[in-house]
Amino acid sequence: MSPASFPPVRKQDVRPDLIRIASWIEPGSRVLDLGCGDGALLAYLRDERQVSGAGVEIDDSHVITCVQRGVEVIQQNLEDGLALFDNKQFDTVVLSQTLQSMHRTEHILREMARVARFGIVSFPNFGYWPHGWSILRGRMPVTGQMPYQWYNTPNIHLCTLDDFERLARDLGLRILERATFHEGREITLLPGWRSTLAVYRYAAD
Repeated sequence: MSPASFPPVRKQDVRPDLIRIASWIEPGSRVLDLGCGDGALLAYLRDERQVSGAGVEIDDSHVITCVQRGVEVIQQNLEDGLALFDNKQFDTVVLSQTLQSMHRTEHILREMARVARFGIVSFPNFGYWPHGWSILRGRMPVTGQMPYQWYNTPNIHLCTLDDFERLARDLGLRILERATFHEGREITLLPGWRSTLAVYRYAAD
């Protein structure tokens, strides 16, 4: 079936952080979305920016939804790496709200730099100021962006904005754009303290 055969994804049905990610992607480019979920971003990019893309997802129900949306998807665990893909096969690779759950953080970022010219990463900001108050009270923070208890959380590598920027420098990734959010609103004042979600676009030099 052609893309026109599938119902379009409306902007109001896509998360604000994904809309920001979409704005950073060139029309007509090739995109790989790692941990693509239900395929909303790829379907939106296809409909609004004529992007050709593929997703990688492990969850059965999400894979089915991707197929129903006409999104090309490969069912695979990201921890197994990106050996399926050639060097610079894509223009942009996206890893949205998944970095913090990866066991081998540096490895996946290096692999992203191998398969695409540009990378986009988003993750919960552990520097959000109420997190500090929770720790001072002797408890791990539980928020809308990190809604899990310490014993059942999938988040194993939490970081602040400064932490990620230092890692990016160490890996030779040149940061081009940054956007930060709190409850769907973009934050520009004191983002390291006031945002719960950070989104970065970088070049793999």
